[in-house]
Amino acid sequence: MCQRRLNAPVSVRVIASTLLLSALLAALGLAGQSPSGGAAPNPSGPSGENLRAIFERAQRALAAEDYAGAERGFKEFLKLDPQSAAAYSNLGVVYLRTGKSKEAIQAFETARKLDSNMVGVDLNLGLAYYRKQDFNQAVPYFERLLAAQPDSVQAHYLLGMSYFMLRKYGPEVTALEPIRDQEQDDLDFLYMLAIAYGQLKRSSDSVRTCEQLVRVGGDTPHLHLLLGKVYLDTYQNGKAQDELDKAVAGNPKLPFAHFDLGVLYQRLGQLDLAAAEFEKEIAISPDEPWSYESRGTIWIDGGDADHAIPLFQKALALNPKMPDSLAGLGKAYLRQGKTEEAISCLKQAIELEPGNGNYHYQLARAYLKTGQRDLAQQEFALQQKYQNEARQKQADQISGKLPPPAGPQ
Repeated sequence: MCQRRLNAPVSVRVIASTLLLSALLAALGLAGQSPSGGAAPNPSGPSGENLRAIFERAQRALAAEDYAGAERGFKEFLKLDPQSAAAYSNLGVVYLRTGKSKEAIQAFETARKLDSNMVGVDLNLGLAYYRKQDFNQAVPYFERLLAAQPDSVQAHYLLGMSYFMLRKYGPEVTALEPIRDQEQDDLDFLYMLAIAYGQLKRSSDSVRTCEQLVRVGGDTPHLHLLLGKVYLDTYQNGKAQDELDKAVAGNPKLPFAHFDLGVLYQRLGQLDLAAAEFEKEIAISPDEPWSYESRGTIWIDGGDADHAIPLFQKALALNPKMPDSLAGLGKAYLRQGKTEEAISCLKQAIELEPGNGNYHYQLARAYLKTGQRDLAQQEFALQQKYQNEARQKQADQISGKLPPPAGPQ
């Protein structure tokens, strides 16, 4: 079995995901697994020998991480033998390791159709969707992997991690608890479990897991960052502040520490401090979109569209499926009188998150600006519907019928 333990803790914002997916998969040793059915074909005759040589050459290239050579080789093989599930599966591995998730999924699905019993395809399909941050699609494949290998620590971990990213804390705990003994020294595992226990109001389990985090992690900046994130997500603001301050004091350039401090200050209404933290995070982690989005939100909420727009645009250049950035950009365009651009952005935001009442409200305002009153009324009605649902959900959370929310979006 491949190495699966993470070597360094990762701070996770429980939304679209600030997991560094490529680094995570590499740390897991799961950047695409060659199928067990991927042995070279063994046909007889001169043409069969040629096929075998092509396949073996492509396999050697894959093993040597010569992905361009491996891709050429498997494609050449498939021209001669288009019914080879092993070749398609290996080609999918090439695509997965080179970040081409869409192509990887197509190759793995083809392999699955050609050989439904091929071992490793469910794992690879789950990893491909995970890399795309499409955790809903990843879950069924990891569930099948777990059903086939119920004692697999790897399968439990991957399924639990996917549920964690979806904020489905009950299923996450169900997936992770059976491997707690094996993973009792894994900081990331303990972090995910502590968050889940807190959201499920299992206070004693959350405290016990946090104590284990401290024992395992020691007095390190990474450990304080993880604890700060646990407290942040469970709305223990004072404890979150204390731990995040310690993280920054220990390592001022620790990725995500300034971001989490910014989230905390924003929650507390200390917007100048929040803005400063987001700007520090941008300097440390320029390839992560969340601080651009958060800093842009502070600008637009303060009425400054000119400063907000480039920040939302940068966030969307890094991740085009960020509904808050799309909605923020739409709001900024609307403030500038660019109604058509605003409508386009807001429609995209609603497509990604249709139940957000504020998005519908902003779109209604944009329609009013263009004189489309019927469409505006439809959006106002949707805004009212989703706001009522949100109020009811909040009431259920206060009464204890539902777990508390995971944190600000």
